[in-house]
Amino acid sequence: MAQFEPDPYVTALTEGADIVVFDGVCVLCSGFLRFMLRHDHHQQFKFVTAQSDLGEALYEHLGLKSADYDTNVVIVGGHIFTKLDAFAAAMGALGGIWRAAKVVRVLPYPIADWLYNRIARNRYSVFGRTESCMIPTPDIQDRFLA
Repeated sequence: MAQFEPDPYVTALTEGADIVVFDGVCVLCSGFLRFMLRHDHHQQFKFVTAQSDLGEALYEHLGLKSADYDTNVVIVGGHIFTKLDAFAAAMGALGGIWRAAKVVRVLPYPIADWLYNRIARNRYSVFGRTESCMIPTPDIQDRFLA
């Protein structure tokens, strides 16, 4: 799995937590958030919308385009993952049966990146978008860093 090296700046920003940074207006990305909330029984992950100040700071620091949030970011154990690697890292961290979803990493990077970029580029037209980011309900508020 490709990953960024642990980054003290990112660790400080995220308080050392395992994080999912997602596009808060993307219906597909918000669906992934709901999946993670439902299956993260140990409440290992915290969540951040890409549109938040913290999300913007992370994207900028990592050199990612924040104008269209074309990749999600997952931080596990201080390591930063993007694109399909982010999905595989999140599923692996959930453990149990979800660990099997890491099989997506058998795809060669050119094919995996092409596939991921294709879905990311068309996610709003295929899955839709909302007018504003989701506002966490009180029962999950503590799972959000920003």
